[in-house]
Amino acid sequence: MSSRTPPAAAGPAAARHGWPQALGTVVTGLVAMWVVAALGLWAAGAADLPDNAFPRVVTATVVTAVGGALEVSGDAGGFAETDAGLTVLPLSVTLTGALVVARGFLRPLRHRAVAGATELAGWAGRIAVLWLLALLGLAFAARQTFEVSLGEGILDDLGDLFGIAPRVGFTTDVPLTVLFGLLWLAGVLLLALLVSSGAPLPGRLLRLHTSVRPAAYAMVALLLAYVVVGAVVGLVVAGTRGHPAETFAVLLLGLPNLAWLALTVGLGATWDGRVEGPFGLPMPHVLDEVLRGPDVAALNLGTLTEHDGRWWWLLAVAAVLLLTAGFVLASRSPAETPAWLHAVHMAVALALTVLMTGLVGRISARYGLSVLGVGDLGGGLSGQLFLRPRLWAAVGLALPWGLVTGFAGALLARWAGRRRDGTAGS
Repeated sequence: MSSRTPPAAAGPAAARHGWPQALGTVVTGLVAMWVVAALGLWAAGAADLPDNAFPRVVTATVVTAVGGALEVSGDAGGFAETDAGLTVLPLSVTLTGALVVARGFLRPLRHRAVAGATELAGWAGRIAVLWLLALLGLAFAARQTFEVSLGEGILDDLGDLFGIAPRVGFTTDVPLTVLFGLLWLAGVLLLALLVSSGAPLPGRLLRLHTSVRPAAYAMVALLLAYVVVGAVVGLVVAGTRGHPAETFAVLLLGLPNLAWLALTVGLGATWDGRVEGPFGLPMPHVLDEVLRGPDVAALNLGTLTEHDGRWWWLLAVAAVLLLTAGFVLASRSPAETPAWLHAVHMAVALALTVLMTGLVGRISARYGLSVLGVGDLGGGLSGQLFLRPRLWAAVGLALPWGLVTGFAGALLARWAGRRRDGTAGS
Protein backbone atom coordinates (compact mmCIF):
# COMPACT_ATOMS: atom_id res chain seq x y z
CA MET A 1 0.00 0.00 0.00
CA SER A 2 1.51 3.34 -1.05
CA SER A 3 2.36 5.91 1.60
CA ARG A 4 2.15 8.82 -0.83
CA THR A 5 -0.54 11.38 -0.12
CA PRO A 6 -3.21 11.38 -2.85
CA PRO A 7 -3.70 14.59 -4.81
CA ALA A 8 -7.08 15.15 -3.18
CA ALA A 9 -5.37 15.60 0.19
CA ALA A 10 -3.15 18.41 -1.03
CA GLY A 11 -5.75 21.10 -0.27
CA PRO A 12 -6.25 20.32 3.43
CA ALA A 13 -2.52 19.79 3.84
CA ALA A 14 -1.78 23.18 2.31
CA ALA A 15 -4.33 24.80 4.60
CA ARG A 16 -2.34 23.66 7.61
CA HIS A 17 0.48 26.06 6.87
CA GLY A 18 -1.11 29.47 6.64
CA TRP A 19 -0.32 32.76 8.35
CA PRO A 20 -1.07 31.64 11.94
CA GLN A 21 1.32 28.71 11.56
CA ALA A 22 3.98 31.00 10.05
CA LEU A 23 3.58 33.43 12.94
CA GLY A 24 3.94 30.58 15.42
CA THR A 25 7.15 29.43 13.70
CA VAL A 26 8.72 32.89 13.78
CA VAL A 27 7.67 33.70 17.35
CA THR A 28 8.79 30.38 18.83
CA GLY A 29 12.12 30.62 17.04
CA LEU A 30 12.84 34.14 18.29
CA VAL A 31 11.62 33.42 21.82
CA ALA A 32 13.86 30.35 22.03
CA MET A 33 16.85 32.37 20.85
CA TRP A 34 16.09 35.24 23.24
CA VAL A 35 15.80 32.89 26.21
CA VAL A 36 19.08 31.10 25.43
CA ALA A 37 20.88 34.42 24.90
CA ALA A 38 19.41 35.86 28.11
CA LEU A 39 20.46 32.86 30.18
CA GLY A 40 23.95 32.89 28.71
CA LEU A 41 24.45 36.62 29.28
CA TRP A 42 22.97 36.35 32.78
CA ALA A 43 25.48 33.61 33.59
CA ALA A 44 28.22 35.88 32.22
CA GLY A 45 27.16 38.68 34.59
CA ALA A 46 25.53 40.97 32.01
CA ALA A 47 22.41 41.36 34.16
CA ASP A 48 24.35 43.97 36.18
CA LEU A 49 24.87 46.29 33.21
CA PRO A 50 23.87 49.91 33.92
CA ASP A 51 20.89 51.80 32.52
CA ASN A 52 18.74 48.67 32.32
CA ALA A 53 20.72 47.66 29.26
CA PHE A 54 20.36 43.91 29.71
CA PRO A 55 17.28 43.44 27.45
CA ARG A 56 18.87 45.45 24.66
CA VAL A 57 22.13 43.53 24.93
CA VAL A 58 20.17 40.28 24.72
CA THR A 59 18.35 41.60 21.67
CA ALA A 60 21.66 42.57 20.07
CA THR A 61 22.94 39.05 20.71
CA VAL A 62 19.93 37.59 18.91
CA VAL A 63 20.53 39.99 16.01
CA THR A 64 24.14 38.87 15.64
CA ALA A 65 23.08 35.22 15.95
CA VAL A 66 21.10 35.47 12.69
CA GLY A 67 23.89 37.28 10.87
CA GLY A 68 22.91 40.83 11.75
CA ALA A 69 25.54 43.55 11.72
CA LEU A 70 26.31 45.57 14.85
CA GLU A 71 28.24 48.83 14.66
CA VAL A 72 30.35 49.48 17.76
CA SER A 73 31.27 53.13 18.30
CA GLY A 74 32.88 55.31 20.91
CA ASP A 75 32.52 58.93 21.97
CA ALA A 76 35.09 60.56 24.21
CA GLY A 77 34.81 64.21 23.24
CA GLY A 78 37.43 66.40 21.61
CA PHE A 79 40.28 65.44 23.97
CA ALA A 80 40.14 61.68 23.48
CA GLU A 81 39.95 59.03 20.84
CA THR A 82 38.25 55.65 20.89
CA ASP A 83 38.40 52.66 18.60
CA ALA A 84 36.11 49.64 18.94
CA GLY A 85 34.80 46.74 16.91
CA LEU A 86 33.20 43.33 17.43
CA THR A 87 32.56 40.45 15.05
CA VAL A 88 31.36 37.15 16.49
CA LEU A 89 28.43 34.80 16.04
CA PRO A 90 27.00 33.35 19.29
CA LEU A 91 26.44 29.98 17.65
CA SER A 92 24.57 28.41 20.57
CA VAL A 93 21.85 31.01 19.99
CA THR A 94 22.10 30.54 16.23
CA LEU A 95 21.77 26.77 16.46
CA THR A 96 18.79 27.01 18.81
CA GLY A 97 16.94 29.30 16.44
CA ALA A 98 17.79 27.17 13.41
CA LEU A 99 16.48 23.99 15.02
CA VAL A 100 13.23 25.58 16.24
CA VAL A 101 12.49 27.41 12.98
CA ALA A 102 13.32 24.33 10.91
CA ARG A 103 10.98 22.21 13.01
CA GLY A 104 8.19 24.75 12.63
CA PHE A 105 8.75 24.90 8.88
CA LEU A 106 8.71 21.11 8.44
CA ARG A 107 5.89 20.28 10.84
CA PRO A 108 2.96 21.02 8.46
CA LEU A 109 4.74 19.17 5.64
CA ARG A 110 5.01 15.83 7.40
CA HIS A 111 3.61 12.67 5.85
CA ARG A 112 3.76 14.16 2.37
CA ALA A 113 5.71 12.52 -0.44
CA VAL A 114 5.60 15.36 -2.96
CA ALA A 115 4.79 19.06 -2.68
CA GLY A 116 4.56 21.58 -5.48
CA ALA A 117 7.18 24.29 -5.81
CA THR A 118 4.45 26.95 -5.58
CA GLU A 119 3.15 25.49 -2.32
CA LEU A 120 6.62 25.33 -0.74
CA ALA A 121 7.47 28.84 -1.93
CA GLY A 122 4.20 30.19 -0.52
CA TRP A 123 4.80 28.57 2.87
CA ALA A 124 8.39 29.79 3.02
CA GLY A 125 7.27 33.25 1.84
CA ARG A 126 4.81 33.63 4.70
CA ILE A 127 7.54 32.85 7.19
CA ALA A 128 9.94 35.22 5.41
CA VAL A 129 7.51 38.16 5.51
CA LEU A 130 6.95 37.79 9.26
CA TRP A 131 10.66 37.16 9.81
CA LEU A 132 11.44 40.41 7.99
CA LEU A 133 9.09 42.37 10.26
CA ALA A 134 10.66 40.74 13.31
CA LEU A 135 14.17 41.58 12.07
CA LEU A 136 13.22 45.24 11.70
CA GLY A 137 11.86 45.31 15.24
CA LEU A 138 14.97 43.66 16.65
CA ALA A 139 17.30 45.91 14.66
CA PHE A 140 15.75 49.12 15.99
CA ALA A 141 15.64 47.77 19.56
CA ALA A 142 19.32 46.72 19.68
CA ARG A 143 20.86 50.10 20.56
CA GLN A 144 22.73 51.06 23.72
CA THR A 145 25.64 53.15 25.01
CA PHE A 146 27.75 52.68 28.14
CA GLU A 147 30.07 54.96 30.05
CA VAL A 148 33.61 53.58 30.25
CA SER A 149 35.60 53.95 33.44
CA LEU A 150 39.11 55.38 33.00
CA GLY A 151 40.36 53.33 35.90
CA GLU A 152 43.05 54.76 38.14
CA GLY A 153 46.19 56.71 37.37
CA ILE A 154 47.03 59.37 34.83
CA LEU A 155 44.09 58.61 32.51
CA ASP A 156 41.67 59.12 35.40
CA ASP A 157 43.40 62.37 36.36
CA LEU A 158 43.20 63.68 32.81
CA GLY A 159 39.56 62.67 32.61
CA ASP A 160 38.74 64.61 35.77
CA LEU A 161 40.74 67.62 34.60
CA PHE A 162 39.06 67.93 31.20
CA GLY A 163 35.66 66.50 32.14
CA ILE A 164 36.05 63.52 29.84
CA ALA A 165 33.50 60.72 30.19
CA PRO A 166 34.20 58.20 27.42
CA ARG A 167 31.25 56.19 26.18
CA VAL A 168 31.07 53.14 23.97
CA GLY A 169 27.93 51.82 22.41
CA PHE A 170 26.41 49.75 19.67
CA THR A 171 23.76 50.21 17.04
CA THR A 172 22.46 47.92 14.32
CA ASP A 173 23.14 48.34 10.63
CA VAL A 174 19.52 47.84 9.62
CA PRO A 175 19.94 47.12 5.87
CA LEU A 176 22.72 44.59 6.44
CA THR A 177 20.81 43.00 9.31
CA VAL A 178 17.75 42.53 7.11
CA LEU A 179 19.83 41.18 4.23
CA PHE A 180 21.85 38.69 6.25
CA GLY A 181 18.88 37.79 8.43
CA LEU A 182 16.84 36.82 5.37
CA LEU A 183 19.79 34.89 3.94
CA TRP A 184 20.09 33.06 7.27
CA LEU A 185 16.42 32.13 7.15
CA ALA A 186 16.68 30.96 3.54
CA GLY A 187 19.65 28.78 4.46
CA VAL A 188 17.82 27.26 7.43
CA LEU A 189 14.70 26.43 5.40
CA LEU A 190 16.70 25.00 2.49
CA LEU A 191 18.85 22.88 4.79
CA ALA A 192 15.74 21.66 6.61
CA LEU A 193 14.31 20.39 3.31
CA LEU A 194 17.60 18.73 2.39
CA VAL A 195 18.14 17.03 5.75
CA SER A 196 14.65 15.74 6.52
CA SER A 197 13.89 12.51 4.71
CA GLY A 198 10.19 12.95 5.53
CA ALA A 199 9.86 16.43 4.01
CA PRO A 200 8.25 16.59 0.55
CA LEU A 201 10.11 17.88 -2.49
CA PRO A 202 8.80 19.15 -5.82
CA GLY A 203 8.69 16.38 -8.41
CA ARG A 204 11.61 17.81 -10.38
CA LEU A 205 13.84 17.72 -7.31
CA LEU A 206 13.07 14.20 -6.11
CA ARG A 207 16.50 13.05 -7.32
CA LEU A 208 17.96 15.04 -4.40
CA HIS A 209 16.33 12.51 -2.08
CA THR A 210 18.97 9.92 -2.96
CA SER A 211 21.93 12.09 -4.02
CA VAL A 212 22.02 15.03 -1.59
CA ARG A 213 19.85 14.24 1.42
CA PRO A 214 22.00 11.42 2.85
CA ALA A 215 25.13 13.60 2.78
CA ALA A 216 23.32 16.64 4.20
CA TYR A 217 21.84 14.53 6.99
CA ALA A 218 25.24 13.00 7.81
CA MET A 219 26.91 16.43 8.06
CA VAL A 220 24.20 17.89 10.29
CA ALA A 221 24.42 14.78 12.47
CA LEU A 222 28.21 15.23 12.63
CA LEU A 223 27.95 18.87 13.72
CA LEU A 224 25.29 18.07 16.32
CA ALA A 225 27.37 15.16 17.62
CA TYR A 226 30.27 17.53 18.22
CA VAL A 227 27.92 19.89 20.08
CA VAL A 228 26.65 17.04 22.26
CA VAL A 229 30.19 15.90 23.07
CA GLY A 230 31.14 19.49 23.88
CA ALA A 231 28.10 19.86 26.14
CA VAL A 232 29.02 16.72 28.06
CA VAL A 233 32.61 17.92 28.49
CA GLY A 234 31.37 21.34 29.59
CA LEU A 235 29.02 19.90 32.18
CA VAL A 236 31.82 17.74 33.58
CA VAL A 237 34.07 20.79 33.79
CA ALA A 238 31.34 22.81 35.49
CA GLY A 239 30.84 20.08 38.07
CA THR A 240 34.47 19.28 38.81
CA ARG A 241 36.62 22.37 38.27
CA GLY A 242 34.54 25.20 39.67
CA HIS A 243 33.42 28.44 37.98
CA PRO A 244 30.08 26.93 36.88
CA ALA A 245 28.59 30.31 35.88
CA GLU A 246 31.45 31.00 33.47
CA THR A 247 31.14 27.52 32.01
CA PHE A 248 27.39 27.76 31.52
CA ALA A 249 27.83 31.16 29.88
CA VAL A 250 30.13 29.56 27.33
CA LEU A 251 27.75 26.63 26.77
CA LEU A 252 24.73 28.88 26.27
CA LEU A 253 26.45 31.39 24.00
CA GLY A 254 29.37 29.76 22.21
CA LEU A 255 29.34 25.99 22.53
CA PRO A 256 29.25 25.31 18.76
CA ASN A 257 32.01 27.91 18.29
CA LEU A 258 34.30 25.72 20.37
CA ALA A 259 32.92 22.35 19.26
CA TRP A 260 33.25 23.08 15.55
CA LEU A 261 36.67 24.63 16.12
CA ALA A 262 37.61 21.27 17.66
CA LEU A 263 36.33 19.51 14.53
CA THR A 264 38.58 21.50 12.21
CA VAL A 265 41.60 21.26 14.53
CA GLY A 266 41.05 17.50 14.77
CA LEU A 267 41.27 17.33 10.97
CA GLY A 268 44.66 19.05 11.15
CA ALA A 269 43.56 22.60 10.30
CA THR A 270 45.31 25.69 11.64
CA TRP A 271 43.71 28.86 12.97
CA ASP A 272 45.65 32.10 13.32
CA GLY A 273 44.90 34.31 16.27
CA ARG A 274 46.07 36.72 18.91
CA VAL A 275 44.86 37.72 22.37
CA GLU A 276 46.06 40.81 24.20
CA GLY A 277 44.76 43.17 26.84
CA PRO A 278 41.65 42.52 28.92
CA PHE A 279 40.07 40.28 26.32
CA GLY A 280 40.25 36.52 26.67
CA LEU A 281 38.94 33.39 25.04
CA PRO A 282 36.56 31.23 27.07
CA MET A 283 37.29 27.73 28.23
CA PRO A 284 39.36 25.73 27.62
CA HIS A 285 41.95 28.19 28.89
CA VAL A 286 44.67 26.52 26.83
CA LEU A 287 43.30 28.49 23.85
CA ASP A 288 44.09 31.74 25.66
CA GLU A 289 47.53 30.43 26.60
CA VAL A 290 48.40 29.53 23.01
CA LEU A 291 47.19 32.79 21.49
CA ARG A 292 48.16 35.38 24.11
CA GLY A 293 51.33 37.16 23.11
CA PRO A 294 52.79 40.03 21.11
CA ASP A 295 52.58 38.24 17.76
CA VAL A 296 50.04 36.27 15.76
CA ALA A 297 50.06 32.63 16.90
CA ALA A 298 49.03 29.41 15.20
CA LEU A 299 46.39 27.27 16.87
CA ASN A 300 46.51 23.62 15.79
CA LEU A 301 47.09 20.16 17.18
CA GLY A 302 50.81 20.77 17.48
CA THR A 303 50.61 23.99 19.48
CA LEU A 304 47.82 22.65 21.69
CA THR A 305 49.73 19.48 22.57
CA GLU A 306 52.80 21.54 23.41
CA HIS A 307 50.78 22.91 26.32
CA ASP A 308 48.94 19.68 27.13
CA GLY A 309 49.60 16.36 25.40
CA ARG A 310 46.03 15.19 26.02
CA TRP A 311 44.77 17.37 23.18
CA TRP A 312 45.71 14.65 20.70
CA TRP A 313 42.31 13.15 21.56
CA LEU A 314 40.83 15.67 19.10
CA LEU A 315 42.33 13.57 16.31
CA ALA A 316 40.77 10.37 17.67
CA VAL A 317 37.37 12.01 18.13
CA ALA A 318 37.46 13.32 14.56
CA ALA A 319 38.29 9.87 13.19
CA VAL A 320 35.51 8.12 15.11
CA LEU A 321 32.80 10.69 14.40
CA LEU A 322 33.71 11.04 10.73
CA LEU A 323 33.64 7.27 10.29
CA THR A 324 30.23 7.26 11.95
CA ALA A 325 29.06 10.02 9.61
CA GLY A 326 30.29 7.98 6.64
CA PHE A 327 28.35 4.99 7.91
CA VAL A 328 25.19 7.11 8.34
CA LEU A 329 25.56 8.50 4.82
CA ALA A 330 25.88 5.04 3.30
CA SER A 331 23.03 3.63 5.41
CA ARG A 332 20.64 6.30 4.14
CA SER A 333 21.71 5.97 0.50
CA PRO A 334 20.37 3.47 -2.08
CA ALA A 335 21.90 0.04 -1.60
CA GLU A 336 23.23 -0.06 -5.16
CA THR A 337 25.38 3.07 -4.73
CA PRO A 338 29.08 2.11 -5.16
CA ALA A 339 31.47 2.73 -2.28
CA TRP A 340 33.60 5.14 -4.29
CA LEU A 341 30.57 7.36 -4.90
CA HIS A 342 29.82 7.38 -1.16
CA ALA A 343 33.40 8.54 -0.66
CA VAL A 344 32.99 11.37 -3.17
CA HIS A 345 29.71 12.50 -1.60
CA MET A 346 31.29 12.43 1.84
CA ALA A 347 34.35 14.39 0.69
CA VAL A 348 32.32 17.14 -0.98
CA ALA A 349 29.90 17.38 1.94
CA LEU A 350 32.69 17.54 4.52
CA ALA A 351 34.58 20.18 2.53
CA LEU A 352 31.46 22.36 2.39
CA THR A 353 30.87 21.80 6.10
CA VAL A 354 34.41 22.85 7.01
CA LEU A 355 34.05 25.89 4.76
CA MET A 356 30.87 26.87 6.56
CA THR A 357 32.30 26.36 10.05
CA GLY A 358 35.37 28.37 9.13
CA LEU A 359 33.27 31.29 7.91
CA VAL A 360 30.91 31.41 10.90
CA GLY A 361 33.56 30.63 13.53
CA ARG A 362 35.70 33.73 13.04
CA ILE A 363 36.12 36.01 16.06
CA SER A 364 37.31 39.61 16.15
CA ALA A 365 37.12 42.13 19.00
CA ARG A 366 39.05 45.30 19.71
CA TYR A 367 38.80 48.30 21.99
CA GLY A 368 41.15 51.21 22.46
CA LEU A 369 41.07 54.50 24.35
CA SER A 370 43.53 57.41 24.22
CA VAL A 371 43.24 60.64 26.24
CA LEU A 372 45.44 63.47 24.93
CA GLY A 373 47.65 60.82 23.38
CA VAL A 374 48.08 58.98 26.68
CA GLY A 375 47.17 55.34 26.28
CA ASP A 376 47.73 55.45 22.52
CA LEU A 377 44.85 52.99 22.03
CA GLY A 378 47.05 50.29 23.45
CA GLY A 379 47.27 50.74 27.20
CA GLY A 380 45.65 48.84 30.00
CA LEU A 381 42.17 49.82 28.83
CA SER A 382 42.82 48.58 25.31
CA GLY A 383 43.09 45.19 23.73
CA GLN A 384 42.25 43.01 20.80
CA LEU A 385 41.30 39.44 20.08
CA PHE A 386 40.96 37.67 16.79
CA LEU A 387 40.78 34.09 15.57
CA ARG A 388 40.48 33.11 11.92
CA PRO A 389 41.13 29.86 10.04
CA ARG A 390 43.48 29.14 7.21
CA LEU A 391 40.32 28.39 5.36
CA TRP A 392 41.32 26.84 2.07
CA ALA A 393 43.97 24.68 3.70
CA ALA A 394 41.26 23.39 6.06
CA VAL A 395 38.93 22.68 3.13
CA GLY A 396 41.76 20.85 1.39
CA LEU A 397 42.32 18.67 4.45
CA ALA A 398 38.61 17.84 4.58
CA LEU A 399 38.65 16.26 1.11
CA PRO A 400 40.97 13.30 1.88
CA TRP A 401 39.36 12.83 5.28
CA GLY A 402 35.97 12.63 3.56
CA LEU A 403 37.19 10.21 0.89
CA VAL A 404 38.73 7.81 3.41
CA THR A 405 35.94 7.88 5.99
CA GLY A 406 33.22 7.86 3.32
CA PHE A 407 34.70 4.76 1.69
CA ALA A 408 35.28 3.04 5.03
CA GLY A 409 31.78 3.96 6.19
CA ALA A 410 30.29 2.45 3.02
CA LEU A 411 32.17 -0.81 3.57
CA LEU A 412 31.06 -0.86 7.21
CA ALA A 413 27.44 -0.23 6.22
CA ARG A 414 27.55 -3.07 3.69
CA TRP A 415 29.09 -5.42 6.24
CA ALA A 416 26.44 -4.46 8.81
CA GLY A 417 23.71 -4.94 6.19
CA ARG A 418 24.96 -8.40 5.21
CA ARG A 419 25.21 -9.34 8.87
CA ARG A 420 21.63 -8.23 9.50
CA ASP A 421 20.45 -10.15 6.44
CA GLY A 422 22.33 -13.26 7.55
CA THR A 423 20.96 -13.01 11.06
CA ALA A 424 17.43 -12.56 9.75
CA GLY A 425 17.72 -15.58 7.55
CA SER A 426 19.15 -17.92 10.18
